Amino acid sequence: MDQEKLRTILQIGETIAVEFKRCSNRIENDVYQSVCSFLNRFGGDIYLGVEDDGTVCGVPENAAGDMVKNFIKIISNPNMFTPTIYLSPEIIKYEGKTIIHIHIPVSAEVHSFKKEVYDRVDDADVKVTATAQLAMMYIRKQNRFTEKQIYPYISLEDFRLDLLPRIRKMATNNIEGVHSWESMSDEELLRSAGLYGKDRATGESGYNLAAVMLLGKDDLIMDICPAYETDALVRRINVDRYDDREIIRTNLIESYDRLMEFGRKHLPDKFFIEGVERKNLRNIITREMIANTLIHREFTSSYTAKFVIEKDRMYTENANRSSGDGIITPDNMEPNPKNPIIASFFRNIGWSDRLGSGVRNIFKYSKYYSGEEPEFIEGDVFRLIVPLNEDYSYDNVKNGDKKTAIKNGDKKISKKTIQNYKKILEFMEEGKEYTIQDFCNLLNLKPSRTKELLKALTQDIEQIGNNKNRKYRLK
Repeated sequence: MDQEKLRTILQIGETIAVEFKRCSNRIENDVYQSVCSFLNRFGGDIYLGVEDDGTVCGVPENAAGDMVKNFIKIISNPNMFTPTIYLSPEIIKYEGKTIIHIHIPVSAEVHSFKKEVYDRVDDADVKVTATAQLAMMYIRKQNRFTEKQIYPYISLEDFRLDLLPRIRKMATNNIEGVHSWESMSDEELLRSAGLYGKDRATGESGYNLAAVMLLGKDDLIMDICPAYETDALVRRINVDRYDDREIIRTNLIESYDRLMEFGRKHLPDKFFIEGVERKNLRNIITREMIANTLIHREFTSSYTAKFVIEKDRMYTENANRSSGDGIITPDNMEPNPKNPIIASFFRNIGWSDRLGSGVRNIFKYSKYYSGEEPEFIEGDVFRLIVPLNEDYSYDNVKNGDKKTAIKNGDKKISKKTIQNYKKILEFMEEGKEYTIQDFCNLLNLKPSRTKELLKALTQDIEQIGNNKNRKYRLK
């Protein structure tokens, strides 16, 4: 090993992938526990002859060879390690002292040492005893997606087919053209979306877990995933319990609607213009958070997913088939699909964009919404935290000069224009339709200028009818 690289590792210290062991002239059981935990997590490196703080004490040079032989003997013994593993420790010199370096690759199996299973949590080796933890470990090791699990005895009658007309319309609107789902029968649509498949290992054909979660009736979902639910909570005043709560146990389509409504009910809608277009920051951020927790969760886990709104933050948590551990940023992000069939379905209906875009969107718009960056924390439980600050406004303009301009995205919008946008939205009532003349009278502006303002509010306002008889209403 390169001496400079080793020096850097010693300076950084122990992590989820690095462990130091003091050792003398024999290898203790805690070394093998670390080997087991690394095998069961993401692999790593053990350095024998190093104190916990990174100080190199070394192992006896004349004992190093025997220590390596005994190590190989133990990990090759099926009575000690199950399944056994072959590793090749390296004896290295560092500043005149002897160190034994053991590199452990990630394994496709779940390993035990002396019939105990260990996992790596931060920089510690933890004995795994809970059934749920063991189940998540096996899920993490699987080479297949659990959403593809086939249920051969499920039929069309088990699904919410009444949702399909809306889904067809959403898919067509998303591409602003004719989507192939429009002309398909219900069964053809489900097959086209990958919700009906064949298990190549068993030969069984049928609807899969993705179909159950997306469109299953509530009793079907409870039969197959009895622990499935999303707990939506508001904790602002009563932080020990909650101010408002909704427990959602229905299909992902209706779950998305109910969670979005929960966010609209409890989060401030801050005014923001990007370029010349009004952007609903609240809806953009909650859309990405909710889509992420619905699409990428591990549905076979008993861990309860959460969407929690507090005074200074909101966050989601969900069971996760982890491919790493730690903080995710736009710079280190490596998109990894957890449920590609479900993700594709959400993209078709316009509730999700390409893989990885959600991270970038939340990082971008969180700064405009609260002035702070979010946190994405990868692990067996995935956590997404977005800071909240009701007093923060990106569009805060000093009182006084009406010609004062503020920076919005890459454009400058006058204070007067911002005031006109707000007047329009405050003037409109839900369900009521308005003509261009109504807005001209409200703003005391010509039709051409009024139309420009309305065009910038397409996130909030929809047009009805042709040019001559066009009317406007809130979406």
